[in-house]
Formats: sequence, C-alpha cells, structure tokens
Amino acid sequence: MKIATWNVNSLKVRLPQVLQWLTDNPVDVLTLQETKLTDDKFPVAEIEAAGYQVVFSGQKTYNGVAILSRHPIGDVVKNNPLYEDPQQRIIAATIEGMRIVCAYIPNGQALDSDKYQYKLKWLDALHDWLQGECKQHAQLALLGDYNIAPEDRDVHDPAAWEGSVLVSPAERAAFVRLQGLELTDAFRMFEQPEKLYSWWDYRQMGFRLNRGLRIDHILLSPALAAKCTACVIDKVPRKWEQPSDHAPVIATLG
Repeated sequence: MKIATWNVNSLKVRLPQVLQWLTDNPVDVLTLQETKLTDDKFPVAEIEAAGYQVVFSGQKTYNGVAILSRHPIGDVVKNNPLYEDPQQRIIAATIEGMRIVCAYIPNGQALDSDKYQYKLKWLDALHDWLQGECKQHAQLALLGDYNIAPEDRDVHDPAAWEGSVLVSPAERAAFVRLQGLELTDAFRMFEQPEKLYSWWDYRQMGFRLNRGLRIDHILLSPALAAKCTACVIDKVPRKWEQPSDHAPVIATLG
C-alpha cells in the first residue's frame, strides 16, 4: 500500500502532470492540495478514467483539497467540524480501514499578520479534532502541505528564514503538538539524504539551486508507522515544464 501527498498549485493547470505521475507511480491513495477549483469544475471523469475514485472540496481560485483512491472511499468529512471556516482546507475519508486526512494548512503570510493568527488558531482546532479521530481510528494518516518546516535541517538556509512564517517557534510547536497525538513523521523514520526538500520557490532559480523547504508531510498513527517501510520525496515532477512548486511525498505501508 502506497499513500502520497502533493500540492499541485492548480489542478486545472497540472491535471496532465497528475495523470502522468499516477501512470508512473500507481499509488493506492493520493491526496491533493491547492486544487483551486470549484466542485462543478473538478475533473472527475479524467481521474476515474485513470482508475481512481475521488472525493473533493473546492473553491474558486484558492485552496481546495481532494483524495484519490484505487479502493472504495467511505465516511467522507469535509472541513473541521470543530472549526467553522469558509476556506476549503480539509477532507477526510476511510479507505481500506485507514483514516486518511488531507490537510492544506494556512501559510500565515507574516508573523505580524492576521493570517498568522488564523494559522495558529486553525492548527489548534486541527489538533483538537484529530485527537478524537485518533481515538476512533487506530490507522490514521495526516497528509498534506503543512506550511511548516519542522526543524532547521528542513530549511536550506535557516539564518535567511529566521523571523519568517513556516519556521517560527509557534508553528514548529504546533507541529510537535500534532506529533504528541502519537503521530510519527514518516520521512524521519528513515535515514535520508541531507538537503532534501519538498518545496522550492519559483523565483531566483530556487529549484536549480536547491533553495527549498520540507513543508509537505505524512504523519502516521502508531499502527501505520509500524507498517511503514519507506518514505520518499519525488523531485521528478518539479523538473517538468510548468511544474507545481511542490513535489510529491510518498509513504509505503507494508
């Protein structure tokens, strides 16, 4: 069983790449963030033709999340029931006995902005909701774009990023608090090469110079962590023409 996450930064633009990637990497479950499509525009037929069921929650221009699965999808929940939010950032479903939670955590913009405070409140609410989900589902995976680089080794130049969102102490503390729900960072379960990231800015040759951050994560409950045999970042799609600024992250379970 392979599960993956990918912020595609517009599914309308990136649909051919998603379909190509699924052909090359036929994962069992793929979660998407930043689909940027209203539900009536979602490419259901194309994804089903590729052999995947799909559930999604979208809005125009911004945000949007989806879960693609080769297996039946059940018990779908859109958004956090404990946090009223017009932004479409969460979708959860049960697949093959696993609770799959796809999250697009807010960026935060800047430490002195209202959007940063929104991010911290959003993360608190996510924790509180997941606390109940973890009790109900022994096999749970939280996949998505967290917009948090948990440690300095997840940042190409920690000094240059100091005082910025994505690396602030409060955001990192929120990540640790999620791990306090007995959720394990799948990527860090294994020895990994240094300077391996999942996001690179489009500007200033960010990808070519590997000026990146690791902000896309898969956190696993103890039952799933016990089955996890690998977790990798696939940089190949970032090299394609007109790519997303994020790369897929894949965890192998069993």
